Amino acid sequence: ISLAPVADGSIWVISVKTIRADKMTTLDFPRVAKEKYGIDNIEFVDQFFIDKSKDTKYLTELKKRASDLGVEMGLIMIDTTGALGSPDKQGRDTSVERTLAWIDAAKFLGCHTLRVNAYGAEDPVELKKLMAESCSRLSDYAAERDINVAIENHGGLSSDPEWLVSVIKEVNKPNFGTLPDFGNFPGSVDRYDAVEMMMPFAKAVSAKAFRFTPDGLEHSTDYFRMMDIVMDHGYHGHVGIESGGGDPEGEDRAIRLTKALLEKVRTRMVTEAADLGSDFRG
Repeated sequence: ISLAPVADGSIWVISVKTIRADKMTTLDFPRVAKEKYGIDNIEFVDQFFIDKSKDTKYLTELKKRASDLGVEMGLIMIDTTGALGSPDKQGRDTSVERTLAWIDAAKFLGCHTLRVNAYGAEDPVELKKLMAESCSRLSDYAAERDINVAIENHGGLSSDPEWLVSVIKEVNKPNFGTLPDFGNFPGSVDRYDAVEMMMPFAKAVSAKAFRFTPDGLEHSTDYFRMMDIVMDHGYHGHVGIESGGGDPEGEDRAIRLTKALLEKVRTRMVTEAADLGSDFRG
């Protein structure tokens, strides 16, 4: 489940368990987000419309349903196109070509960013080189369509913030950056320091929630501290909040609690800005 507040206060959401249980399709997603949660900006995972990147009829219907409801689309997360950092050149080329199709789909739907994964070679130096090669190609293609490409800390070497930032610097393109996720770090990595390192390159942000305290705070992440880091870097884009599925009462409750927590953080920021006599943008 993923939520995000944007500049006008809207929030985006994705409900993985519901889709996997065939209780909702991607075409239903705009309506459910809007009518059930009051959310008017949504993001997607390609797993749930895996064969639709070139299906103009399907994408047109999805766009129409969203538009009719006043719902915008912000980001597509790509998990199914293969390893961009594969040591096998043919495999890399195939992965790039499949991902290019999703860049076109993102452009058609009005999204601003495509999230990719840094999977492939096991050696850090080799994977950095191969990811830089593939992501340079993707970023050049995306730039022509005014789309960003971002790597999330999503396991493996990508959850090492120093390594991930080195890939971003190697590619060195303005539309290529990070998607910091608050929760996708091993225990040896300080999540606050890691997000601090990644934020200068952020194209989107994912605020993961696993479990909640009785007073509605996230059990593992101090959202007030983390969002201060996000805002201190001048970031005013989307903040996606993902539930790791740890809430025992299910995803509906997790969506509502995460939304409430974000609103609580935003209220504090607005109050603090007013006390300092400054405007709050967020």
